Amino acid sequence: MELIDVLTMLGIAMAGLALVLAFVVLVNFARHALKGVPHMVRRSIPKLPEVKRAKQIKKEKPKMSKEKGEGVTFNDIFMFMIAVPLVLLWVGFAGFVIHSGLNKPEVLANIEAYTTLIAILGGPALLIIKDALDVWKQEQAEKTAFYKTKAQAVIDYNDSTQKQSQMMESKAQEQEHKMESKK
Repeated sequence: MELIDVLTMLGIAMAGLALVLAFVVLVNFARHALKGVPHMVRRSIPKLPEVKRAKQIKKEKPKMSKEKGEGVTFNDIFMFMIAVPLVLLWVGFAGFVIHSGLNKPEVLANIEAYTTLIAILGGPALLIIKDALDVWKQEQAEKTAFYKTKAQAVIDYNDSTQKQSQMMESKAQEQEHKMESKK
């Protein structure tokens, strides 16, 4: 099997993956778009009447980002349809060229053309990877800041609790001394 055949199959596989991702995005978009459509257009199961209970208390769970109304953004579509396949193609092709270059002398004869193609794919792929790492670093910095704030809050709470308990003991001792002096 020649290298060009493998590259063609890899291209077809990536195109198929892009079609599947596009289908998933369209289905998700259609689901969100049909949320407000009346029941005559969209078939749904009628809701049963709710039973009211006097002592039942509902706890509100914290809303996650998907519940806040954030939909699929252009950046999400871009990352899944262009960026991810490009990075995977770049890494896969580079690995394939290295593996083929070690086993087939005809690949070594055309190594300049292959390295040029790897470089062309590598430029945008490296920018995408760099941006992903920057986002990851930012998330880690936010986590670190959160944990520092949380640790400081725990320290402050423990300090105030200790001061309060010392004050209560002091007041109890003062009260005890007052009671003894009155006798």
